[in-house]
Amino acid sequence: MRESVFACLGDLSEQSFVDIFTGSGIIALEAASRGASSIEAVENDPLKRKTLLHNVAISPVRIHCHFMSAELYVRRAKRAFNFIFLDPPFPYQYKWELMSRIAVSPLVSAGSRILLHRPRQDYQKEEIAALDKEDSREYGRSVVDFFRVKTTET
Repeated sequence: MRESVFACLGDLSEQSFVDIFTGSGIIALEAASRGASSIEAVENDPLKRKTLLHNVAISPVRIHCHFMSAELYVRRAKRAFNFIFLDPPFPYQYKWELMSRIAVSPLVSAGSRILLHRPRQDYQKEEIAALDKEDSREYGRSVVDFFRVKTTET
């Protein structure tokens, strides 16, 4: 799944990337290996902290780690990213509400892309006004949805 998703994204040189619900940090590391220059990782589970810190230590660029809930991170956000990757635990019930909050938060600017890894049966029930769904890729029992923040025309 990871290889396929990053193949869709292409070169990330000089792009910013945030990995929310990062777990071990493997997606953030992949972004670093593909050229992303500004990377953040967000994880709330204290049991994953040691592994995450160990893994990001091998990154060719610094990965800033935040140990807090995804909701708190979004609420405190102050800067935009080119790419936002969310991989919430499959039982997490608030993924669409979180996506809606992210779509209107300082984490995004016009053209930012948001990727959501989810179980196949947990489909989007309604459109998120600020986002255009560009693609959806199935990987076994899971799906990665690709969204782009709508640009406002003047």
